[in-house]
Amino acid sequence: MRHLNRGSVSLCFALLLVSAACRGGGETGTTTASGVKVTNVTLGRAIGGDKAITDATDNFRPNDTIYASIATEGSAPSMTLRARWTYQDGQVVDESTRTITPNNRERTEFHISKPDGWPTGNYQLELFADDRSVETKKFEVR
Repeated sequence: MRHLNRGSVSLCFALLLVSAACRGGGETGTTTASGVKVTNVTLGRAIGGDKAITDATDNFRPNDTIYASIATEGSAPSMTLRARWTYQDGQVVDESTRTITPNNRERTEFHISKPDGWPTGNYQLELFADDRSVETKKFEVR
């Protein structure tokens, strides 16, 4: 059995750390390039003045306005949040961007509505922070 020298072990450990740091999104709590962390993404039918969801759900009716509340933590001169809403096969139904100036704990709101009603089926919200996918939320319209 070969023995590894300390330099090889250190190099392997450093590569493992870099690999883990570069792995992308999909999980709340991911720190963005600006150093701000997305800590929570909540969907619901209603939102309060503090931009927090007041009627959380992942099941909507066709005439509902669908709200997303994005909680962030940290400070930065600027950060871009982008919400991409898709229907069943990945068809984009809406995409919008907010440029924020986060200062400690903040909430940002996105919403979609369709006056003539959403088609029933499965939908998804994908949230990007500084162009990096950080969270995906699935929901249904019945």
